[in-house]
Amino acid sequence: MTNSKNTQEENNFDTQNESTVAKPRDFHETLASIPAVNHQRVQEAWAKIRPGFTHKIIVLDDDPTGVQTVHGVSVYTDWSEDTIERGFREENQIFFILTNSRAFTADETRKVHKDIAERAEKVSRKFNRPYILVSRGDSTLRGHYPLETEVLKETIEQTASTNIDGEVLLPFFKEGGRLTIDNIHYVLQNDTLVPAGETEFAKDRTFGYRSSHLGDWIEEKTEGRYKKEDILYISLDSLRNMELDAIAAQLMEVRDFGKIVVNAIEEDDVRVFAAALITALKNGKRFIFRTAAAFTKVIGDISSRPLLTRGELIDKDAKTGGLVIVGSHVQKTTDQLNELKTVESLHFIEFDAHLVLQEEAFLEETERVRLEAEKMVAAGVSTVIFTKRKRLDLGPGLEEEELKLSVKISDAVTSIVRNFSLRPKYLIAKGGITSSDVGTKGLCVKRADVAGQISPGIPVWKTGEESTFPFIPYVIFPGNVGAVSTLKDVVLTLEGK
Repeated sequence: MTNSKNTQEENNFDTQNESTVAKPRDFHETLASIPAVNHQRVQEAWAKIRPGFTHKIIVLDDDPTGVQTVHGVSVYTDWSEDTIERGFREENQIFFILTNSRAFTADETRKVHKDIAERAEKVSRKFNRPYILVSRGDSTLRGHYPLETEVLKETIEQTASTNIDGEVLLPFFKEGGRLTIDNIHYVLQNDTLVPAGETEFAKDRTFGYRSSHLGDWIEEKTEGRYKKEDILYISLDSLRNMELDAIAAQLMEVRDFGKIVVNAIEEDDVRVFAAALITALKNGKRFIFRTAAAFTKVIGDISSRPLLTRGELIDKDAKTGGLVIVGSHVQKTTDQLNELKTVESLHFIEFDAHLVLQEEAFLEETERVRLEAEKMVAAGVSTVIFTKRKRLDLGPGLEEEELKLSVKISDAVTSIVRNFSLRPKYLIAKGGITSSDVGTKGLCVKRADVAGQISPGIPVWKTGEESTFPFIPYVIFPGNVGAVSTLKDVVLTLEGK
């Protein structure tokens, strides 16, 4: 094993001297230049270390897409003490709490995370079982960072009189083409690795950023409180060389909520890091995690399973059509919607969300869309409701008013689902916030089982018995995932075509 002190010095030296002006890279050339994973050695190390890890794993999901790598786990849509206790009582080691905090204001986010941390700490003491909190965020770096993890840290430290030593940042998510190489986070687009800071996601109106190098990004987001050169970087070379002792030793040295950036391009990279992490946790270290969906699957030791089939999801006696709700306004979603429109057997309804500026007309529009959709679904025709593709823009300085209007639009869309007079054979919601609101306000889900994925990175819930449509297959389709044809492919799978 490599000496940990030397590895740390080399990592810091490389970081200080590398250019942080990230440039696009050829995907295949880049992968060819990186040492291959020794899968057998990784599995052997994991099989030796993982069984001794018994912490309860609580994943706080800032939108419903965080279950896009797992199956056979529970998702709860509230965070009461009773719910957290229910999660601790489960036989499963891991459970998810859908906070949907990416749709919250900063103040709302602060309160929710304070409440969860206090309750998790209380329940942990009651059951005398240690736990970790994973803040599952967007793999393209959007969301309330560093607010969420800082509130968790501060609350736990105040409640438990203990120290949180560090924060692990691991945004890798292979199914979505989000890879971290040389500490730079990339988004795969047509065989080109595009630095995340150069994508449309970095231009998000609420959670935008400039940096692609994760050290720079942390420094940017924390307004300089954490410096790029003070961050611990876990390199791909260290992971591929299986330097478990060295990585664990590095983690043991982290204190004062120091930041740890993990490079990864394969799930086994995460598994090697997690093996070293477990050693540090067993030795008393405490960390908060800000990660994408890959880490939750690995740390939860959840197996891979084949993609879900129509036969596993659709009742063979179903006579109604399916219902698809498209709300996300990212370009990828619009492109996927346009491709879906080539399926002639579907019925399409545009919901003119701009009428939200005229209260009476907006109510009439909501009713018109629902009645037309009900008529078609009852006739066995699967129907797609999509919001007007042009985003409502009131002009500079009116972002708060736009947010209020977007909530009204979301409430109207979810009311269509909640008040739907018949059960569709399936339901798809496109977009993170859209899928959360449809799930919690439209379907009124309190707890759901994650059945698996219907396409890479696209999870399916089976709703609970308390929901508007019990046990319906509910496809949560992230706005930023998939190729142009993926939405069409998913619908055609469910349609049996």
